[in-house]
Amino acid sequence: MASSAQPGTGPSGEFRYPGNRLGLPEAGPGSAAGWGRRILALLLDWFLAGLIASAITGKPIWAGGNDFGTAQLTTFFAMTAILAGLAGGTIGHRVLGLRVLSLKDGPTGAQVGLLGGVIRAVLLCLVLPAVVYDRDRRGLHDRAANTIVVRR
Repeated sequence: MASSAQPGTGPSGEFRYPGNRLGLPEAGPGSAAGWGRRILALLLDWFLAGLIASAITGKPIWAGGNDFGTAQLTTFFAMTAILAGLAGGTIGHRVLGLRVLSLKDGPTGAQVGLLGGVIRAVLLCLVLPAVVYDRDRRGLHDRAANTIVVRR
């Protein structure tokens, strides 16, 4: 007896486009976010963390140095962990129309939670886990936290 489900769709289907194995649409809201927007969001968040670190350390953002770099990384970590975990995305994500979803019970739009946000942020700050990714555009930081970045 033939199944009425289309082959290659749903969580157990073959790969057809980023996110189809996770039950996400191919395009539009809820689809896996592209690299361009994700990189721009990251750069915007890094810049905002630099502005905040500049205000905290009293050094201009262009001054750099170890103290400033540590302050910027710490600020970036805190922003990313808290905002992605509790608000569903960082300021950069919001500005660029992105959202971080938990895949704990499928792509339901559930909140990531503070622990998931911390896991994502730690691995994102290490850089390498963020640049190693799968066919669904999920970096190791997203896989470890069981999240995905989608379009709003």
